[in-house]
Amino acid sequence: MSDALVVRDARKSFGGTEALRGAGFTLRSGELLGLLGPNGAGKTTLVRAIAGRVRLDGGTVELLGRPLSADTPHGELGVVPQEIALYPLLTARENLDVFGRLHGLAGAPLRDKVRWALEWTALGDRADEPVKAFSGGMKRRLNIACGLLHEPKVVLLDEPTVGVDPQSRERIYEMLDVLRRAGVSLLLTTHHLEEAQARCDRIVVIDRGQVIAEGTVAELIAQHLGTTRRLTLTVDPPPSAALEGFEWAPGTATLQAPIADVAADLPRLLRTVSERGLAIRDIDVRQHSLQAVFLHLTGKELRE
Repeated sequence: MSDALVVRDARKSFGGTEALRGAGFTLRSGELLGLLGPNGAGKTTLVRAIAGRVRLDGGTVELLGRPLSADTPHGELGVVPQEIALYPLLTARENLDVFGRLHGLAGAPLRDKVRWALEWTALGDRADEPVKAFSGGMKRRLNIACGLLHEPKVVLLDEPTVGVDPQSRERIYEMLDVLRRAGVSLLLTTHHLEEAQARCDRIVVIDRGQVIAEGTVAELIAQHLGTTRRLTLTVDPPPSAALEGFEWAPGTATLQAPIADVAADLPRLLRTVSERGLAIRDIDVRQHSLQAVFLHLTGKELRE
């Protein structure tokens, strides 16, 4: 893949606070890249710098191979803010018309894009209703469409699914899949780690103003936690003593064990349980999650 967006050595201070301390990453063409980090890690400052709302003290941003700064046009960049940036008294169609004009569209091209956006967001049957009557998911979908009417090649999405139900979240990702198939590159910030694990091609983790990890979920798990899986068994009756190879708390019916090789280790462990005359009521084998990697990298202390 070619590079759609490249950030190198981004630095920004607010007074005596260093928000960015040399952060950098690459977004490839047609990729959905997750940008993760705890509160205060520098995500918002970095996204605002890319969008031209914050002027960096140092470092560079390249969009489609060209230097990008607060003073240069951002026509090939789309920005979808976390806050709902809509006019509540206007209809969906009127909101799209307004934002389309702000992006420089007019006449037939604008009307075509408004029709496309209403179909893309599944809001065609509500096009002429005021936005104030819309559900949270409907507002989110319209909010995304308003930032994309000018057909940007790179899109920054700041928490696009916050506060919506699972059905609306699924619809939003279906919309994003349409963009990716068209070659649009997406940078997504989210606190939904399971969502990022399931949807993103790669992950960038930022903390204290620096990128501390980057790669696919599988790469991050292997690099930071290893590839060992975790076996959990619920047995009946509860064991009267520990079993070889298992972790067990006396008086409980739960057995746990690490598994390096599922094909070799699992049959052996199941035989151990069977030979003790215990029936297996439930079995679960799982690898480490993105959440486990995230907490390993950034710690468990609250960031408020």
